[in-house]
Amino acid sequence: MALFQKRIKRVFLKRLVCLLCFFIPVSCLLLLINLGLPEMDNSIKRSFRSSIPWKSSEEAKLGELGEMMVAMLPDDLPFTIFVPSEEAFERVLKLRARDSLTEQKINDTYATVSRIMGFSAVPEHLPSGAVPLHKEISFDSISGFRLYAWKDVKGTLVVNGVRSVCVDVRKAEIVVHIMSGVIMDAEFEQSFSPDYD
Repeated sequence: MALFQKRIKRVFLKRLVCLLCFFIPVSCLLLLINLGLPEMDNSIKRSFRSSIPWKSSEEAKLGELGEMMVAMLPDDLPFTIFVPSEEAFERVLKLRARDSLTEQKINDTYATVSRIMGFSAVPEHLPSGAVPLHKEISFDSISGFRLYAWKDVKGTLVVNGVRSVCVDVRKAEIVVHIMSGVIMDAEFEQSFSPDYD
């Protein structure tokens, strides 16, 4: 009989703990709903808004080729574009805006930049704050190329393995992220690889 009473007490205590674990959070939630949350002070709102890392076009150096790339998009529609840095244009694509260009070279440069723009532009706003830390999100570029974005342990935006240099630059309705490399598919990348015979 004593063993039976111990079991009943144990079951009763378990159920009591479960009920308390349920009712305490629910009652706290109901209390918060009834009392309402306190209003945020305006100075806190302003400091929060100013901490959002949007940069104007004057603060970020897109370079002439980056500006050319952004100019290919309509500035009154929401786009996000991952623009290579000036150094990446030169290192990976062997393009320099300051070179004396013939008409053929200008046409080739424009074609290359527009192709890169197709791989790296997304028809929606994607600020860096929308990309979660350590969790990959994917989306399609305007050319249908699949892009994968995440943030590394330092909080740096990474897209298809290419790290960002500067993020959240606004150009009208376009969000620009300046990247340390060039985002492109493997087939197009091969045309820029050095030939080793």
